[in-house]
Amino acid sequence: MSEQNPVASDAAQDAPAAAEGASDLLGLLAYARLVAFFRLAGDAELAPTLASKGALADLAAAEHANYRRLHDRLAELGADPEAAMEPFVVPLDAWHARTEPQSWLESLVKAYVGDGIAGDFYSKVAELCDPNTHAIVRDTLVESGRAEFVAAQVRAAIAEDPRLAGRLSLWARRLVGEALSQAQSVAARRPELAALLASGMRSAAQGEDSGAADREAAEDGDRAQAAEAADLAMVSRMFADLTEAHTARLEAMGLST
Repeated sequence: MSEQNPVASDAAQDAPAAAEGASDLLGLLAYARLVAFFRLAGDAELAPTLASKGALADLAAAEHANYRRLHDRLAELGADPEAAMEPFVVPLDAWHARTEPQSWLESLVKAYVGDGIAGDFYSKVAELCDPNTHAIVRDTLVESGRAEFVAAQVRAAIAEDPRLAGRLSLWARRLVGEALSQAQSVAARRPELAALLASGMRSAAQGEDSGAADREAAEDGDRAQAAEAADLAMVSRMFADLTEAHTARLEAMGLST
């Protein structure tokens, strides 16, 4: 009898969890893009010039196209797209309710900073998915057009009224805190998503004692809970790295950290 390959065995066991994690990611991102479409369309109505109305309408149309691609990918994987999105309706709607903009400029900053840092999180998870899913997620998170438009609008507004810089900087910092909190909440709600990300982080940090939480809880006889706690701990450490891109976004808009 041939000896079983433990690596192959682990991979086989991880495959269903990875597939569930990928479906979770696609469902989360599909709903996020659908909401972004509606919000950008609403922002277009409030835009002060015809040029800015048209630019935001274009961005809204791009978000709807992204939503359709993610929706179709879920169907290709044999998942029910609406069922895959459903678990994320409450946490994402709660995030938007907590960060309701009070002005058109605050809406722009939110569209760039808040959605941007969430996109950084999605990108990290997508790197651990199958190549087709990774490619679709990567393509739907491209923000160059949005970045250039928002940065130009915010810089122009600050040039006219420098007092706006302080208020918008505070708003951006609040958005980051809320975005990180929301991402952690989603990971806690969806263990498969957290496990998918944590598995990649363990591979990238082989020398790190990432099993401390697992061993400690295992002593109490609850290995499943220990594994989940370890995954969430690794995800939490990853969130700190997401602030680097946030600093670059602030600088592009002429805001301070």
